[in-house]
Amino acid sequence: MAEVVPVETPTLGDRSYLVHDGDVALVIDPQRDIDRVLALAVEKGVRITHVAETHMHNDYVTGGLALCEETGANYLVNAADPVGFDRMPVGDGDRVEIGDGMAVRVMATPGHTFTHLSYVLEARDQVAGVFTGGSLLYGSTGRTDLLGPGSAGALSRAQYASARRLARELPDTAAIYPTHGFGSFCSATQTSAESSTIGREKLVNPALTLDERIYVETLLAGLDAYPAYYAHMGPANTAGPGGIDLSPPRRADAAEIRRRIEAGEWVVDLRDQVAFAAGFVPGSFCFPLEGSFATYLGWTIPWDAPVTLLGETPQQVAQAQRELVRIGIDRPAAAATGRPETWAGGAPLASLRLAKFGDLAAALASRSDLVVLDVRRRLEWEEAHIPGAAHIPLHELPARVDEVPPGEVWVHCRTGYRSTVASSMLAARRRRVINIDDEFSNAEAAGVRLQRPRGQKEVPR
Repeated sequence: MAEVVPVETPTLGDRSYLVHDGDVALVIDPQRDIDRVLALAVEKGVRITHVAETHMHNDYVTGGLALCEETGANYLVNAADPVGFDRMPVGDGDRVEIGDGMAVRVMATPGHTFTHLSYVLEARDQVAGVFTGGSLLYGSTGRTDLLGPGSAGALSRAQYASARRLARELPDTAAIYPTHGFGSFCSATQTSAESSTIGREKLVNPALTLDERIYVETLLAGLDAYPAYYAHMGPANTAGPGGIDLSPPRRADAAEIRRRIEAGEWVVDLRDQVAFAAGFVPGSFCFPLEGSFATYLGWTIPWDAPVTLLGETPQQVAQAQRELVRIGIDRPAAAATGRPETWAGGAPLASLRLAKFGDLAAALASRSDLVVLDVRRRLEWEEAHIPGAAHIPLHELPARVDEVPPGEVWVHCRTGYRSTVASSMLAARRRRVINIDDEFSNAEAAGVRLQRPRGQKEVPR
């Protein structure tokens, strides 16, 4: 019997899979740090004989080619993808044997991309599940605008047809194993589900419960900005990315850190917002090594710009390196570990104030000279926002920082992560900044008035 073992990458909102029969294994959509998959294969006592891509990924650099080179596995990639490497070309209707009694059947499921494939897992000639990549997700589907707005309409209609095909041709009991949908911006909407089947999706998935016109209109209306680094992922995956180097970066002393900051380079402090706020090297940017660290750093930093990492421990820097190679940021220019006093070389540290929404409510009631800066994305702003606040999404802030009105700036987002990044950017420009380290859902209860679209009622306090 086939066992499906997920390999989670929660910081990017993705899953890869190792599927095995106790002897041989197939890997679906591996991330670039393949050591995790190789270790899992050793743990299960299996040989990796096949690696399959559902599509040319837009949110990460694949480890598929490197994994095949390491193991000698066959590399299943759509025959229609114009790749720059040897592969086992597959297309709709192909069936590939994986060991004794286990096979995958290839289904064309365009929508997320034009050449997207799903792989139907068959064990002893029975359908055991389907690997749907960025097609049918848990309660959602993959977004359809990553290849440009000109293709979004056609891909949305294709996505609808693909979801319907999966539901029509597979049994209700078939388990669904998507790659996206766990926080990835490749998902049209997010979901909290951890598992699903074709039968369940028939009851809850918009692609299977709405008519085509309403589905397409709803899908397109709900798409917001996605990370800028996505533009580099498809070309890298099509060309065939090589292996990675996770050896420790070159050590930077205080003088080098200062030179890099003065040169306008990105010196990134990996500590949490509380530690950063208490004292940091002036001009450094805070991207806490938690949540969507790589997503937001890759979204805001100019592509190919040198980055220097500051962490409390070598392990913290190593984890940041691992996160970054997944999106094609291969080698830090330098790194330093320890305490900010050392990184600053004895020079004075900077600090900034942390606050809650209750503090903002009190300040708004007594002052008229402060600036509220909302760094959430467009759809978040449209759902509800603080009247009079300036709105600059975090990913636009580096290019629009001069648009922030003069005065003391109170910065907020939805959870406090993006506001931390934005506050550090403003502090680097010598602005007076207060970072609202709080959940936006607490704002009204704390006394902050919110503005919503006409007809939408305010939440009672």
